[in-house]
Amino acid sequence: MLNFFLFIRPFFKRQFIIRIAVLVLSAVGLTAQAQIIAPSSGATTAPSSGAVTTPGAIRSGATTPSAVQSGRGVTLPAGVNPSNLPANAQQQLNQLNNQRNGQTQGQPNGQTGRSNASNADPTAADPNNPNQANDPNNPTDPNQQTSNTNVKSEEDRAREEARQKVFGYSLFNDPAMKTTFQPNTNMATPRNYVIGPGDELRIRLYGYSEVDYTQKVSPEGAVYVAQGSGIGPIQVAGLTIEQAKARLASRLSTKFAGLRNSSYGPQNTFLELSLGEIRSIRVTVTGDAVRPGTYTLSSLSTAMNAIYQAGGPNDIGSYRKVQLIRNNRVVAALDLYDYLLNGIQRNDLRLQDNDNIRFTTFSERVEINGTVKRNNIFEMLPSETLDRLLFYAGDFTANAYRNRLKVRRVTDRELKVIDVTTPEFKTFALRDGDVVTAEQVLDRFENKITIEGAIYRPGEYSLDNNPTLKKLIANAEGLKGDAFTGRINIIRTREDLAMEQLSVNLDAILAGTQPDLPLQREDQVIITSRFELAEPASISVQGEVNKPLEDIAYMANMTLNDALLKTGGLRESAAASKVEVVRRKRDADPSSKTAQIAEVFTFNVNRDLSLNADDNKFVLAPFDQIVVRRSPNYQIQTFAGVEGEVITPGLYPIKTKDQKISDLLNQAGGLSPFAYVEGATLLRAITLSEDEIVRKQAIVDEVGDNDTKVVVERSEISPNKLEPIDINLKKILANPGSSEDILVQEHDILRIPKLLETVRVQGEVQLPKTVKYRTGQTFQDYIGDAGGFTTRSQRRRSFVVYANGSVDRTRKFMFFNIYPRVEPGSEVIVPRRSTTPLTPQQLLSSTAGTISSLLSVIGLIIALSRVGR
Repeated sequence: MLNFFLFIRPFFKRQFIIRIAVLVLSAVGLTAQAQIIAPSSGATTAPSSGAVTTPGAIRSGATTPSAVQSGRGVTLPAGVNPSNLPANAQQQLNQLNNQRNGQTQGQPNGQTGRSNASNADPTAADPNNPNQANDPNNPTDPNQQTSNTNVKSEEDRAREEARQKVFGYSLFNDPAMKTTFQPNTNMATPRNYVIGPGDELRIRLYGYSEVDYTQKVSPEGAVYVAQGSGIGPIQVAGLTIEQAKARLASRLSTKFAGLRNSSYGPQNTFLELSLGEIRSIRVTVTGDAVRPGTYTLSSLSTAMNAIYQAGGPNDIGSYRKVQLIRNNRVVAALDLYDYLLNGIQRNDLRLQDNDNIRFTTFSERVEINGTVKRNNIFEMLPSETLDRLLFYAGDFTANAYRNRLKVRRVTDRELKVIDVTTPEFKTFALRDGDVVTAEQVLDRFENKITIEGAIYRPGEYSLDNNPTLKKLIANAEGLKGDAFTGRINIIRTREDLAMEQLSVNLDAILAGTQPDLPLQREDQVIITSRFELAEPASISVQGEVNKPLEDIAYMANMTLNDALLKTGGLRESAAASKVEVVRRKRDADPSSKTAQIAEVFTFNVNRDLSLNADDNKFVLAPFDQIVVRRSPNYQIQTFAGVEGEVITPGLYPIKTKDQKISDLLNQAGGLSPFAYVEGATLLRAITLSEDEIVRKQAIVDEVGDNDTKVVVERSEISPNKLEPIDINLKKILANPGSSEDILVQEHDILRIPKLLETVRVQGEVQLPKTVKYRTGQTFQDYIGDAGGFTTRSQRRRSFVVYANGSVDRTRKFMFFNIYPRVEPGSEVIVPRRSTTPLTPQQLLSSTAGTISSLLSVIGLIIALSRVGR
């Protein structure tokens, strides 16, 4: 029971917290709903030019039992009359409504900027109403609201794409064209301009009398001529500029007699009337506009200026019937297509105060797509036909099929397709919702034939001008010299689109023994070249030439010196007396074991590449191979070097093939007084090819892998590495030309060091160091100079490396170590024992075990001997 209580306790606790949160949110929502718009401080500002006040945004006295909805999404508490709010509060409310109207541009059904309170579902979720979002009694699920928002966004996107297809929509709703339809305020004063209150009239008299009566027209529509003239107010409102000028001249002539001809004399004073500052007028846009409302515009504005300010027609608004209503009657009807297509501004009258521009609902819209210049949705008048739609679409494109248009129409029951041919374009009546499609021409040629190959002008030709094969070849400038006319191919496309190949003997047709071949549409004539039927022939030149070539194109009558000229001539190392031409045998006997498969011709070629008189007749054949041998007695100069203690060290040429070390030393002037003969070394570059390196590496690896008891430690094999060679220069100088005096090779270096007076002791000794060489000292003496051996020294494997690179090791005689001699410049090296030396206890135990084993063996032998007796 206790466990059950502990289990349900968190559950009830969580439910209790949720209920408390719901109650708090409900209280907050009710408090927000009870608030009213508080008046804020500040003066009311007058609307600027272009400001919009949406009609019906605030309807005085329009209340519901719960609230008043002003504009879109702005909710006032119940019982609050917007008309009774302070002026600044009403201004803020209007600004909020204008912002909401701007955010909801382009809504369907022409409801943009209007109050939807009367049509809204009271139970529907409003994303702009925070009270509804916090209402716990609202059954709307937040997840469902998110889903509905996503669905609406997809619908809005699709709706926006549909709007973009409507012809003319982009003109009125392009932000880049914001200033396109602004009136020109710098224009000359229009003579038919109607004056109204607020206009500034510049009234100037000049001539005999000069007076300036510039002033604004009063709200009563009059101007006052003061300055003690006694004329008083002159009514000018409602008059054009010309009429006002005549009235002003008539009234002012009572004061200024020179304004007209009279008995006092001819006219000598003149009146000039023009506009200064112009007034603002208010124009209302109603109907199916994108942004309906009341607009404050310049008095010079025309109907097109107001139409652009309103964003043009909305989704269901008409582009063809825009009405200008003045004094409760239609004074003009605008067809926006006249301006969009022809640039004609018919009935674009200048607006007056309180004019009304009304967008009617369209009657027919037809979409056209395919191969026309404008793929849009166009509004059609009832009397317009398909031919007029083609005009609106900019007519066909170049690749259009013009003989027929397909119309998809929605009937009362289903869809149907109508084929309209060219003669019916001017009489076919369109209906609302029709979709007209213009198709492309077929992707095929009606009269194309092709010729290619060994012809002077290959390409495409017209069948109309080349009905036969001979005519086509003649128009293609004839055959090339390499044309193979015994058989040409014609690839033909049959009516079932299958491909077939025709073989024709062109020689017979050209000779007249066979009739000429008629051609058909899409025929492809292929004339093969004779070179395409033969293997490409070439020759090669190898050996001692400046530019060896493996693939020289063979030409008829090519001689040997022609081929050598192509390779840049002979090298200095070439054996000109032995130039070989190797030619393959094409008629070798396959059944003979000794059949000759190649033939070799040898020539003596002069350095200037001229052949002897007998050889000039020799002509190369295809696939000949020319080989220029290297002269056997040709040798490039080689050098060897001498370094160290000689009279003139440096590089010296190897004059003879049998030149030895003693000869090289003589070239260097002999030894210097400080030369250490016993330390002389010969360094030789061991040159290995890549194949030799791989082979040596494989041998070493194979030896190491086959014997598990042998570990091969080796250095990396290098192709050009200087390695020291042990020589005994003392014996060489004593007996030049002996076996010790080895031959010198290219890049050899004879290195003779200076007399050395030190000995270096390294390895497993107490104190490795370099000591002075003393005559008569032995190996053990130098070890003693280094502190003696250590417990890990392996004495019997000690060795000495001499100055010339040779090595001498320690030898064993019975129980004694015979150490090598030490000479100047030597290096004494004592290796380290790899195993740990035995302790006295281990040594005693090992000795006892050995003695016990010997005694056992001796006892066994004695026992066996007794048994034998």
